[in-house]
Amino acid sequence: MVVVLASMWHGETRHWGTMTQDLMALADWLAAVGVTDVAMESTGVFWKPIFNILESRFTVLLVNARHLKQVPGRKSDIRDCQWIAQLLQCGLLKGSFIPPRPQRELRDLTRHRTQLVEEKTRTINRIQKVLEDANIKLASVATDVMGVSGRAMIQRLIEGETDPHKLADLAQKQLRGKIPELERALEGKLTNHHRFLLKMLWKQLTQQEELIGDLDVKIEEHTRPFAREIERLDVIPGVDHRVAEVLLAEVGADMKPFPSDQHLSSWAGMCPSNEESAGKRIRRRITPGNRWLKKTLAQAAWAASHTKNTYLASQYHRLAGHPGKKRALIAVGHSMLVIFYHMMRSGASYADLGGDFFDRLEPQGLTRITSSASNVSAIRSRSKPRLLPDPKRIFGAALVLVSATKSTRPRGAGIIMKSIKVSLELDGYATTYPIPPASLRRSVVRRRR
Repeated sequence: MVVVLASMWHGETRHWGTMTQDLMALADWLAAVGVTDVAMESTGVFWKPIFNILESRFTVLLVNARHLKQVPGRKSDIRDCQWIAQLLQCGLLKGSFIPPRPQRELRDLTRHRTQLVEEKTRTINRIQKVLEDANIKLASVATDVMGVSGRAMIQRLIEGETDPHKLADLAQKQLRGKIPELERALEGKLTNHHRFLLKMLWKQLTQQEELIGDLDVKIEEHTRPFAREIERLDVIPGVDHRVAEVLLAEVGADMKPFPSDQHLSSWAGMCPSNEESAGKRIRRRITPGNRWLKKTLAQAAWAASHTKNTYLASQYHRLAGHPGKKRALIAVGHSMLVIFYHMMRSGASYADLGGDFFDRLEPQGLTRITSSASNVSAIRSRSKPRLLPDPKRIFGAALVLVSATKSTRPRGAGIIMKSIKVSLELDGYATTYPIPPASLRRSVVRRRR
C-alpha cells in the first residue's frame, strides 16, 4: 500500500506487490510523480527488500512503529499509509539508524556467527547429556570436556573403546595428574544407542566449527580496512577481536549519526528508560535497544570484571555489592560503550585509569577509625569540651530511627542504639562501647535510606 500526497488533504493511493518486478515498477512510478522522500514503517524484516531497492533513488526514512501510533479504533492499511504520509509532510518523523550496505553485510555475518556459536554450545550440552546418561562422569574430573584430552576420549568412545585405563591414558598435561580419578569416571555403561547419538552429535559439532571458521575468514576480509581500529580496541580490558568486530558491525566506525555518547547508549539500550509521572520514576529498566550489541557488551563486561588492577574491574566490584552483579555488568558495559564512542570519534588510544581510581577519587573512604583507648583519648584531647547530651534526646533519636527502619525486632533496635553510642564515642563522650563492624554500619545506612 502506497500513498502519495500532493497536498495536505489530497493524495493518490495504489496497491503494489512485493515481487522484485513490482517493486521496480513502484520505484519508477514514484520517480515519475516527483517523489523525493519516502517514509516506511519498520515491520520485522519485510522492510529490507523495499529499502534495498528504493535507497539508491530516494531519501528513505525507516520509522519505528512505536512512533506512529494513531488514535485507537481506526486501524486499517489505508489509514496507516495516509497517516505516515501526513507525518512525513509535516516533518514529524525521525528515521531509524540504517548503516551503509557494507556495514549491513558485516552485521549479517557477525550475527550469523553468534547464532552458530550458540548452536555449538547447545550441541556440546547434548553431548554431555548423553555421557551422563551412560554414567560417564568426565565433566566431574576434567574442567573442559571439549578440551584436547576430552575430545580424544570422546572420539575413542565413539569408535567403541570401553577400557577406562586406555581412555584415561589419553589425558595430556595437567590432566595426567588425575588419571586414577579419570579411570573411575570413564567406567560407565555405554550402549550402541549412546554411540549412535554421540556420533551424530559429533558430526554436527564438527560441521558447526567448520562454518564458524569460514565466517571468521569472511569477517576478517570485511574488517580488513578497520585493522588499526581493532588493534586499538583490543587494548580495552575484556575486548578481543570478536568483540571489536561486533562493535564495528553494529555501531560502525563513523560516529556522526550519534551526537553524543548518551545518544549511542540510548540507541543501544544500555541506559535506563526515562518514564516519570507525578515526580516519581515509574520504570528504571534498560530499554530493548540492540540485543546483539547488548549481549556482546555484557559478555565483554564479565570478562573485564575478572581482570586485575583495571578501572572496569574496580567499577564492577564497586557496584556488585549493592545494586547487584547483573546491574553492575550493565554499568560496566555502558562504560565500555562510552569508551568505544570516544575512541572512534577522537581517534585516541585507550589509557586505563587504574584499579585504585575510585580510591584516589574519594580518599576519605580509605580512612579507618579504630576504637582503641589511645585514639579515643586523642580525639577527646583535640576536641573542645562539650556538655553531655540529654539522654532523652538520644533515646528519642533512637525511636525515630527504629520507626524509619520499619523494624520491631530487638536486634534492629540494638544495631541502631550501638551506632548512636559509636557516634557519641567519636565525639569524645563514651569509651566503653566498641565500634560495630562494617556490615552493621552498612545495614544501618541501608535501612535509613
